[in-house]
Amino acid sequence: MQTRSLLLTAILFGGSAAVAATPPPLTTDTGSPVGTNQNSKTAGPRGGVLLEDFHLIEKLARFDRERIPERVVHARGTGAYGTFESYGDFSKLTRASLFSAKGKKTPMFVRFSTVIHPTGSPETLRDPRGFALKFYTDEGNWDLVGNNLPIFFIRDAIKFPDMVHSLKPSPITNKQDPNRSFDFFSHLPESTHMLTQVYSDIGIPANYRQMNGHGVHSFKFVNAKGEYKYVKFNWSSQQGVKSLTAEDAARVISEDHQHATTDLYATIGAGKFPSWELSVQVLDPKELDKFSFDPLDATKIWPEAQVPSIKLGKFTLNKMPDNFFEETEQAAFSPGVQPPGIEPSEDRLLQGRLFSYADTQRYRIGANYQSLPINRSRATVSNNNQAGSMNFANTKSDVNYEPSVSRETQDAPQYLFSNAPLRGTTQQGGIEKTDNFAQAGAFYLALDAGGKDRLIKNLAADLNQVRDAKVKARMVGHFFMANPDYGTRLAKAVNVKLDDAKAAVATLAAR
Repeated sequence: MQTRSLLLTAILFGGSAAVAATPPPLTTDTGSPVGTNQNSKTAGPRGGVLLEDFHLIEKLARFDRERIPERVVHARGTGAYGTFESYGDFSKLTRASLFSAKGKKTPMFVRFSTVIHPTGSPETLRDPRGFALKFYTDEGNWDLVGNNLPIFFIRDAIKFPDMVHSLKPSPITNKQDPNRSFDFFSHLPESTHMLTQVYSDIGIPANYRQMNGHGVHSFKFVNAKGEYKYVKFNWSSQQGVKSLTAEDAARVISEDHQHATTDLYATIGAGKFPSWELSVQVLDPKELDKFSFDPLDATKIWPEAQVPSIKLGKFTLNKMPDNFFEETEQAAFSPGVQPPGIEPSEDRLLQGRLFSYADTQRYRIGANYQSLPINRSRATVSNNNQAGSMNFANTKSDVNYEPSVSRETQDAPQYLFSNAPLRGTTQQGGIEKTDNFAQAGAFYLALDAGGKDRLIKNLAADLNQVRDAKVKARMVGHFFMANPDYGTRLAKAVNVKLDDAKAAVATLAAR
């Protein structure tokens, strides 16, 4: 009967009997065939549904849990696979293997994101863009967690939860409110530089392909001799940089609220693979004190004229994920994931992120999140970590401790961390060289006339919503300290007297 049915199908539709072969049965997660996926098991035709219908219960329970908690920050994002190719042998600077030879290729995964807004939010909102790089090197993974802007709002991780809370929706109204965020930033003059960049034209990238990326923090390159240099990573779009004005963004959102994701899928799908050149600025530890600011302060850039860049290589994105949830959504990044030859600096914001980023992934995905295919190292993993939720390492050894006479693993002294000198005493104080305003002023001066106009307009649109006169005056005072013309124009746009702005800043500085 089955053969005749297949033959009839082939005759009627001109197809092959092989094409119409019987598909495999639907199964449960444990592989058991399902008799029907259309009707629940009931106590007779009108009776209640039976709890013993295990397929129903499992299907509903599985559905109830198919969303993991979204990221607290960087919730809205998209990712792609690619390859990094080194421009040369940089072993004098670092023993990191991906930079050990010209032409050496390393597979990658990159995730783009907005920072503050939730998963389903539009990609046209004014917000920094996350730009996280995962290199699957032959000596373990390297997560270079960056943004499209080169600096950050704060310099100490102890203020990170406060900053995010001020930018997130109000716990009362569940709405984002400039009164809350500017209240917070009015107490942190170091935010002036980042706010200036966020409210400038580059605050809304046109898409993910046409924006630059920055590691933001200072790190260390360590060579085989244990010698280290401080470094900052930057990567420049080979497609150029393109942004949206507020008016452009309003138009784009009416057409496609996830335009940047659409653009990346369409572009890579068409074989037009975007690329970025990765470069590094290198600073000798003996030169840390030659600047008017602290080079380990995440609110500062290193001027190119004083710390020129070295091009390390280029990465190209050439494949979109097969499954968004399994790859992009479960991709997990942490700045503490570093192969030999790359180490953290003493950057206070970075030091806190080393814990926070990995810990949020343990909460969000589970203790074994690094074992998932998207996060798993391509290099062999050999340690005693086991058990915990979702563990599938298939451990076969009875030795889950170290040391042991079995010598299944051992120390590798050639990979010891670098040594750095210490000075002073333990403390809870600010950094010595704050220089909160100079770089913000330099950024403003570098804008053309139209760019300055739009910066003032964008800032005033949010600052005019602030009800507290002291907060408005303080914020204007910060921007005046960055550049008098900047502050004067903004004062006029938000109806704040300059004398009040100057007095507010002086009062804050005196505390």
